[in-house]
This record gives sequence, structure tokens and C-alpha cells, in this order.
Amino acid sequence: MPAGGRPTVRSRRLGTALKRYRLAAKLDQPQAAEIIASSQARISRVESGHATPRVIEVRLLLEEYGVTDREVCAKLEELAKYPKKRGWWLERDWNLRPDYVDYIAMEDDARHIRQWQPVLVPGLLQTSSYAYAVIRGGPNDVSPERIEQLMKVRELRREKIAEGGAMYSAIIWEAVIMHPLMNAEIHRGQLSALLELGKRENVTVQVLPFSAGTLVAATSAFSAFGFDSEPTVEAVVMDELMNSSVLESPGDLATYASAWDLLRSAALTPEKSAQLIRSTLRNLEDSTS
Repeated sequence: MPAGGRPTVRSRRLGTALKRYRLAAKLDQPQAAEIIASSQARISRVESGHATPRVIEVRLLLEEYGVTDREVCAKLEELAKYPKKRGWWLERDWNLRPDYVDYIAMEDDARHIRQWQPVLVPGLLQTSSYAYAVIRGGPNDVSPERIEQLMKVRELRREKIAEGGAMYSAIIWEAVIMHPLMNAEIHRGQLSALLELGKRENVTVQVLPFSAGTLVAATSAFSAFGFDSEPTVEAVVMDELMNSSVLESPGDLATYASAWDLLRSAALTPEKSAQLIRSTLRNLEDSTS
């Protein structure tokens, strides 16, 4: 069982997948319980992430559900084997919010990360100076020591992208590029960093232009994660003022996958986005020279 009875990200992902495959097989929970000689209550706890099945139970359930894809089966057995996988974010007393811990765990597991950001440069693309200005300028009174700690966490998160551990795509509203939220020097440094990061094989940066009109208001910032070789949206995280919420229902995932496709279609190509960023950077340098 997850520690303290609280579902972990991995146990919740496993439960959600098992439920999806059970429903596709047109079996109810009592029938699933019979497969592993257990109770309906246990199946319910497994599917909600409050209990972790043994690897053999996952194997039996998937076989009965008709799931034959070896990669899918291996992934779900891995989640059952290590439901509380420890990462760097748990090795030290970072004093992070539980929802932030969940977010980092998903980010670390993901093979595809997609982010829409209409207000700021996404955290995984932020320079240290930009990140410092964002954290310091937030609504909470954060001590200098805490700012340094949070910046270290962000730096460790960025290693996932730097090391090519995931395919990363970001769509950023043009206002974020054109209108600095901090001093010009920090903004110029951030734009230069975006141009360099956009050259990585695993990174795609696109700008949603002003000409996209009201599409920018269709949804607030969100992150979409895929955990397989295919870029299927398997979890979505919505950022809020004091916490974040994870969406995992099929209907929600389909809605945000469609929203991402709309944003991507309306955004400038990566090449034209780089041209816009480069032009903006030149104008900023000319205005301060």
C-alpha cells in the first residue's frame, strides 16, 4: 500500500490503466476480483491507487483483459514492482508540497512532456536569473534561503531535458516573448537561452502569435505527460495559485490532447518561432545600446 494510505503517482497511474483495460474488456469489478481470487473492495482500492497489486496479479489481470502489448505489460508490471520509486526529490528534506512532489515524479517518469504557457517561460526552460526573478516576485514571502533551495530543485528538474531523457515541447504566447516581466538584461538572457535550447534534438519551442486571437484564452497553463514511446497524453497537470491538480480521466485527457493540437496548429513553426525570438532579441539589444 502507498505510504500513509495516500496514493502515489505511480500507484495511481497503475490503477487508472488497469481500470481502463478492465472496462475495455467489458468486465466489472467482481469479475476482476475473481481473476486474482480477491475481493471487489481490493480491486476498487487498486484502481483508485490506494493499494498496489503484486506483479503476478497485474500479469493475470492484463492477460484476462486481453492486453498483449509487451511494452504496455512491462510498464505496468514495473509500476507494480516499484510503486514508491525514490528519486532525488525524496533523498533530501526539500520540504516540497505533496502536489509538487507528485508533479516532479511524473516529470521524471515521462518520456514526452508538453507544456502550454501563456504567462511565463516554462520552468524547464528558465535560466537561473529568470527563475530567481519569478520565485522572488511571486505572491508568497519567500526567504533567500528558500529561494535558493527552490532554484536548486528547478535546476535538478532541468537535467531531465539537458540529458535528453524526454521529448519536450513548449508553446509560449507571444506576449511572453515580446513583453519583459523583469529587467531587460534577464529577459535578453532568457531569450538567448530559448534559442539555444530550441536547437536540441529533444526540444521543440513554438510561439503562439497574437494573431491566434482568443485561442490564447481557451485554457490556462497546463503540462501534459506521456509515459510510453508514443506521445499519448496520459496525465495533465493544471497549475493553480497554491497547488496543482492532476487530471487522469479519459474525457479530460482527450479534451487537453485536443487543446494541445489546436494550440500547436495555430502556433508558429519552430523555425519561425526562432526567427521571432531572434528579432525580438535584436530589437531589445538595439533599444538598450
